[in-house]
Amino acid sequence: MTAGTLVAWRKKVGDTLQRGDIIAEVETEKGTIEVECFTSGVLTKLIVQPGEKVEVGAILAIIDDGISSPNAATVPPVPASIKPPESKPSDFVRVQTPPDAGNRQRISPAARELAKKLQVDVSVLQGTGPQGAITREDVERAASASVPVAPKEDRQARLRETIAAAMSRSKREIPHYYLATTIDLQSVMTWLAEENAKRPPTERLLAIALLIKAVALALKVTPELNATWDGTRVQLKNEIHTGVAVALRKGGLIAPAVHHADQLTVTELMTRIRDLVNRARAGTLRSSELADPTITVTNLGEQGVESVYGVIYPPQVAIVGFGKIVERPWVVDGQLVVRPVVTATLAADHRVSDGHSGGRFLSAVDKLLQEPGKL
Repeated sequence: MTAGTLVAWRKKVGDTLQRGDIIAEVETEKGTIEVECFTSGVLTKLIVQPGEKVEVGAILAIIDDGISSPNAATVPPVPASIKPPESKPSDFVRVQTPPDAGNRQRISPAARELAKKLQVDVSVLQGTGPQGAITREDVERAASASVPVAPKEDRQARLRETIAAAMSRSKREIPHYYLATTIDLQSVMTWLAEENAKRPPTERLLAIALLIKAVALALKVTPELNATWDGTRVQLKNEIHTGVAVALRKGGLIAPAVHHADQLTVTELMTRIRDLVNRARAGTLRSSELADPTITVTNLGEQGVESVYGVIYPPQVAIVGFGKIVERPWVVDGQLVVRPVVTATLAADHRVSDGHSGGRFLSAVDKLLQEPGKL
């Protein structure tokens, strides 16, 4: 993305913030996301008002973290045309200590009473009175203003345009290579049946949780696939945040992250996946969930597709695909049997890895799935 519209502030001037707090809501082409605070401190100033469209890198608010240099407020915002390689949602909220951080907001009693009546949050207003005081006119202006919300059809068109631009860039700039393998899931299906027999229906596991866990652990064998490309070089990631491709009800695709997928139990993974799918379709994802994926998993098995060859999401360097679990003839110890199998595919960036690395990765996924109880 290059710009977003500030929908609402979740915090007001004077609030003490903790890292991870939701500070604002921003509307993007893929829906409204919750912007998290990536530092702790006191919110001292709100610069952008709800309804304003701002470029990536623009300063929305000022937070006094008690550490930043007093001169930090003079640092210019990042140009909209330049998005840092390691950009985080914190690009929207710069941490700075302004010279006037200690000043209290000025507002007349009449304006405060009117704001209460009209349900206007005065902490987000910029006063036009003497010394920046908030007047009744400021409150009335804010009350009459409305946040522009594009019609669903327009948003859907913008979403398709965004996806088209990202995928075109991917195929144009990334030298993809593709690998595929068929994995015997007899052990997985047996384990799932036994495990789900002990659980109530709402807590039962699906095969996708095991597949994602196997992908996350296999990245420890091939860490070069858990990375991003910044345009000139690869940046290996220490943490494994697996993006899960979710089809939106009105069309389009989004791939929020399951953070630290390698460290979660299969039960925790299943809970996170359900939560992500529900919130992705409701439009209530957090900014970090969209910014943090280090690899993406897409699964079209529910659509009856037996194999899927994905397009890499820049700046990631790999995407893993799983198809429908089907029964096929299989040879075990020289005997022909029928086994549930799944086709696993890998699309990877040839600037970062090669077929040997990709083959080791798929082999590791296969091996891990043969012992589901250890995942």
